Amino acid sequence: MLKLLKSISLAALTVLSLVVSVCSAQELADYNLGTGDTISIQVHGEEDLSFETRIGGDGTIRYPFLGDIKVTGRTVAQVRWLIADGLKGDYLDDPSVNVSVIEYRSFFILGEVKNPQHYAYQPGLTVRQAIAIAGGMTERASDEKIELKRFVNGELTVIQNVQLDMAIEPGDTITIAQSFF
Repeated sequence: MLKLLKSISLAALTVLSLVVSVCSAQELADYNLGTGDTISIQVHGEEDLSFETRIGGDGTIRYPFLGDIKVTGRTVAQVRWLIADGLKGDYLDDPSVNVSVIEYRSFFILGEVKNPQHYAYQPGLTVRQAIAIAGGMTERASDEKIELKRFVNGELTVIQNVQLDMAIEPGDTITIAQSFF
């Protein structure tokens, strides 16, 4: 009986990890690039067209033969298509392009944490984990008065009373307020 329970538990954990992996992969596929992200562009068989670059403040990257390409607000699949389409014909017959995020833009955590500053984003990060990365809350911190600022479709969105298990995104600003008691 104990072996059966262990097998069922192991199967359930395997299924759960697969579901989380699929969700994370889908979230990353839908991820919109932004200023500060570092991306890798690989064109099969073309070393001169393959490199890593950080997205600048104007939201563009400079690409050989194509000039400035606006990439902010686009997914890696959309950027891949833009580059492949731009290179097709005049430069290459059938370019095989891959674009991936090497480093996400930072998130910021401010207020009543021990080390308020910006930190490197990692996929799947929650508010609770961000607080831990910042050294934990101070003794004056309120775990109920947490504000999150995020740009959605170019508009600043402010979320009040954020839960600790809420997922954060690159570029988010988390502010931990002071408790009055």
